[in-house]
Parts: sequence; C-alpha cells; structure tokens
Amino acid sequence: MAQILIVEDAPDNRTIAELILLDAGHTVMSVGDGASALSVAASLQPDVILMDLSLPRLDGWEATRRLKENPATCGIPVIAFTAHALPNDLDRARAAGCDAVIAKPFEIDNFLRQIDRAIVQPLERSRGNERA
Repeated sequence: MAQILIVEDAPDNRTIAELILLDAGHTVMSVGDGASALSVAASLQPDVILMDLSLPRLDGWEATRRLKENPATCGIPVIAFTAHALPNDLDRARAAGCDAVIAKPFEIDNFLRQIDRAIVQPLERSRGNERA
C-alpha cells in the first residue's frame, strides 16, 4: 500500500483520517502545520500528501505551492483536505497545485477512492514514460 503524509492541525480530524488510512493498509505520517509538511515531505517522499488548507505557521495553499515548486517534491500528489469547499475555494486549491480536493466532512468510501486515484495516477504516468 501507500505511504501517506497527513497535514492537519485539528487533532480529531487527523486521528480519524489516520485510523481510516491505517485500516485500509496504508502507512501514515502526520504533521500539524504547513512548514513541517515541507521538510517531512522532502525527507519522507510520501506517495500522497493529504493537505488541510487552514494551517498555522504556513497555510496549506502556500505549502502546496512550495511543494510543487521544489524539484524534490513536485511529483508528489497533493490532495486538499478542507472544509473550504465553495467553488472559489476549490479553484484556489487547484491553482495552488492541489491534484484533487476532499471536502470535510467526508464520506469514507469517497475519501479512500480519492486516495487510491492519487496513488494510481503517478504510477500510470511513470509507466507511460517508461514505454516512450
């Protein structure tokens, strides 16, 4: 299964996401702010980052921008994990570099499908590059 970095400052939200992902067989690491996410992502190289957008120290929008600008982390899929789910918020998340959005509160099956989709897409791209 995948290694997933959860970036979430609300302990209850972080615990729920961790439990669901662990139960699905994934390895999970979590941090509580965007600044920590940058360093952990660079060293851990997770398969997917689940990024809250309202974070202390460095918000999720800016953390995602920086991850996507860094050659060491730009290929890691980032899924916005947010209560900011209005159309303008979704556009802003995608403009920052988020590959997908999971709105809170979330439905567990959809949550896991989005994670699985984010894991599979980079694998498909890399296989396509190998064939080229």
